[in-house]
Amino acid sequence: MLTQQKILEALKLVKYPGYTRDVVSFGLVKNVAVNGGAVSVSMQLTGGTAEIAGQIKAAAEKAVRAVPDVERVRVEVTAAAGAAAAGPAPGQNKMEGVKRVVAVASGKGGVGKSTVSVNVACALQNMGAAVGLLDCDIYGPSIPLMMGIRERPTISAAQKLVPPSNYGVKLMSMGFLIEGDAPVIWRGPMIMKTIQQFISEVEWGRLDYLVVDLPPGTGDAQLSLCQTVPLDGGIIVTTPQEASLGVVRKGIAMFEKVNVPILGIVENMSWFTAPNGDRVEIFGHGGGRAEAERKKVPFLGEIPIYLKIREGGDAGLPVVAADPQSAAAQPFLRLAETLRKALE
Repeated sequence: MLTQQKILEALKLVKYPGYTRDVVSFGLVKNVAVNGGAVSVSMQLTGGTAEIAGQIKAAAEKAVRAVPDVERVRVEVTAAAGAAAAGPAPGQNKMEGVKRVVAVASGKGGVGKSTVSVNVACALQNMGAAVGLLDCDIYGPSIPLMMGIRERPTISAAQKLVPPSNYGVKLMSMGFLIEGDAPVIWRGPMIMKTIQQFISEVEWGRLDYLVVDLPPGTGDAQLSLCQTVPLDGGIIVTTPQEASLGVVRKGIAMFEKVNVPILGIVENMSWFTAPNGDRVEIFGHGGGRAEAERKKVPFLGEIPIYLKIREGGDAGLPVVAADPQSAAAQPFLRLAETLRKALE
């Protein structure tokens, strides 16, 4: 039986010209009507040319016609001046040479978001991908410590910052630009300008993935990133207990409001194996999976507490890079493989 959901699934195959994201995740599809074998689709663009609108219309018609039982198709694509954020919004620019941009976020601090970012970036690199890691936590940058590098960026002939690299991953962080433990005491506009510069004034080169480590919460850094570059998806990191899950919902809502697809939820610190072999669920267990089911988003897996993960982060030796065959590295490798399949 022909349904609205089947049509939406078909439209997810229609990419916005020049981008890896589809018209559904960009929020461009405003209405789908099904009447017997007749299908009507209306889309609304926030920008772009008549040529882009024509390309989207033709691709959408082709995708819908391929659905079984469809007899007639009508696709309408209109432009709305000053419309709310959807699609590549005004001010957003795709990063040249970067195929996919993925943000790692959390509602609150202390859940291991940076640990996940670092090890997932190393895991993707381990799979043969060209990877960059951008630290958008301006006030509390931790990527230099966790990746074991304090090298300052150099300046290219084009007057752009050349990111240092370690373990095969290109890196950029405010931690490379400040002295030691000097605090960053800035208001919102400076945060926004810095993130825009990290996107447009860094010589990232050709990347398969740029992993962006966001600060906790739903503030200036998150909004600045979403307004600067179209994201291919967001990952939410949580711990099992309700105190963490409550603010996770806010993180999901933030991504939904700015039309960023939720790639899924990761539950960190799921359990600890005591020396006698007992499994101890310090923060409870299963909260991340239950929240994913409640929000109808993918559950990307559980990461137990391993001493090797903490030691590696403190020593600048991410466990995936230092010992990829270890039990501690396996959850990150599985997570990276899941993401790769979801994005490709």
